[in-house]
Amino acid sequence: MNTFTYKRIFLIVMDSVGIGEAPDAKNFGDEGSHTLGHIAEKMGGLHMPHMERLGLSNINEIKGIAKVAQPEAYYTKLQEASVGKDTMTGHWEIMGLHIQKPFQVFPNGFPEELIQELEEKTGRKVIGNKPASGTVILDELGEEHMETGSLIVYTSADSVLQIAAHEEIIPIEEQYRICEIARELTLNEKYMVGRVIARPFVGKAGAFIRTANRHDYALKPFGRTVMNELKDANLDVIAIGKINDIYDGEGVTEAIRTTSNMDGMDKMVAIAKKDFTGMSFLNLVDFDALYGHRRDPLGYGQALEEYDARLPELFEQLNENDLLIITADHGNDPIHHGTDHTREYVPLLVYSKRLSHGEELPQGKTFANIGATIAENFQVKKPLIGESFLKNVKGVGK
Repeated sequence: MNTFTYKRIFLIVMDSVGIGEAPDAKNFGDEGSHTLGHIAEKMGGLHMPHMERLGLSNINEIKGIAKVAQPEAYYTKLQEASVGKDTMTGHWEIMGLHIQKPFQVFPNGFPEELIQELEEKTGRKVIGNKPASGTVILDELGEEHMETGSLIVYTSADSVLQIAAHEEIIPIEEQYRICEIARELTLNEKYMVGRVIARPFVGKAGAFIRTANRHDYALKPFGRTVMNELKDANLDVIAIGKINDIYDGEGVTEAIRTTSNMDGMDKMVAIAKKDFTGMSFLNLVDFDALYGHRRDPLGYGQALEEYDARLPELFEQLNENDLLIITADHGNDPIHHGTDHTREYVPLLVYSKRLSHGEELPQGKTFANIGATIAENFQVKKPLIGESFLKNVKGVGK
């Protein structure tokens, strides 16, 4: 019989759901950003009754979401300590790493020197080389690719190099080999690319379809994370969604892919029905990928409401030996200029059925407070940064 405070911890990262500009937002060109606040204004108010009861507006009042006198969750907001505002930096910090050199982004495409190296080592020309939507660039360059065999290379507001190729023109194994070459070329500090992604597709001009053979080649975390400590202690670390890719499999005992936010919630609820000891870690990527980067506040707001409506299914499966932590990894204000992430605080809501009610937690100076708490709960080595809030959420006195 273990002596853990909580047997299971469920961690949900609402990708890009920031809650107001960070103190250093000016350094990132993100003054005035407020992902949740601006979405709520555009929606005429958000309807999220379950997040409301947890205490979302107690962190920072959001239009349409009431501030409650007795929230069900402990609540605060966390500031990012690392130098960056990307997905990998945010997630790695959540699990205890302090990233002092940011991943590079390429708003004007990749340097010519890198493209030339890629062409030389793969024996194929490159077309594209610019930020683009993955579906739009296929409409633009897919036919040329099929005629010439050239690689469609593109990026986004994230630190990512994506290579699209038709499976009938370049066999999938060759596509993977090409991406492995690109990964080797971009491992150094000169380029500092977070992920290389194979983006295979099929079909004909005007009707191209991306296949399920996508493969991510991520950097390994720059040090051991709390996930490594959990795995080495023979505890479960169940990665749902792109979590496995973000950490390049480090510290993961089971990886479960998802196709959408709703599929992610399905998978989390299914895992909650099973017996395990350790952590289940879910990323809900649609907020960021489908709405934040595309500057679609109404779509983003609808996605937030749909997510909120799924929470009761998860609550139903939780017991008094479970802890639920809800947070984010950065902001992506759909009202802000450009299509980049925004440097914001992230919300933190911590819930368990054993808690009679929630209270305000001290404001966090790093996302790693989450990792420190998980480490203390499971009695493994704590990260070098972060302060545990486990003592606040033990449920003493209920």
